[in-house]
Amino acid sequence: MTSRKPAPSRQGGNGRKPDDDDYVLDSQVGFILRQVSQRHAVIFDELIGEGVTPTQWAALSKLQEIGPTSQNLLGRLTSMDAATIKGVVLRLGKRQLVETNPDPGDARRLVVRLTEQGRRLTRKLTPRAAAISQVTMAPLTPEEQTRLLALLTKLR
Repeated sequence: MTSRKPAPSRQGGNGRKPDDDDYVLDSQVGFILRQVSQRHAVIFDELIGEGVTPTQWAALSKLQEIGPTSQNLLGRLTSMDAATIKGVVLRLGKRQLVETNPDPGDARRLVVRLTEQGRRLTRKLTPRAAAISQVTMAPLTPEEQTRLLALLTKLR
């Protein structure tokens, strides 16, 4: 005979056990965040142009912001794992938007930098990227926008 641990209590904050029908998908944070993310992705695709994906834009924009950096650090700064940033840098390199070279101080490390063509494209797309954020946030008042960004940053 095996012993079973008692099931954890499912009492909610109001002191009663929730029923299965208390869970409403439309009011769940993850579901709402996914819907907002999908809406933002559509806006991004419509406005950015130039065949640039969100991950490619993140890499280009971050390189414009900080200058040449290791591929590994670029991945961390743009919240991409090693395989994803490697693919992004490879695709940007094929378009001659970035170039990579071994780090003179550590040959195991790859340094990524914008090419002149990459700098021109990034400067061209920066106003579009700002417009994407404005369109995404347009349903909110300026105060709500500030509050939302602060709350989302806190959840990050």
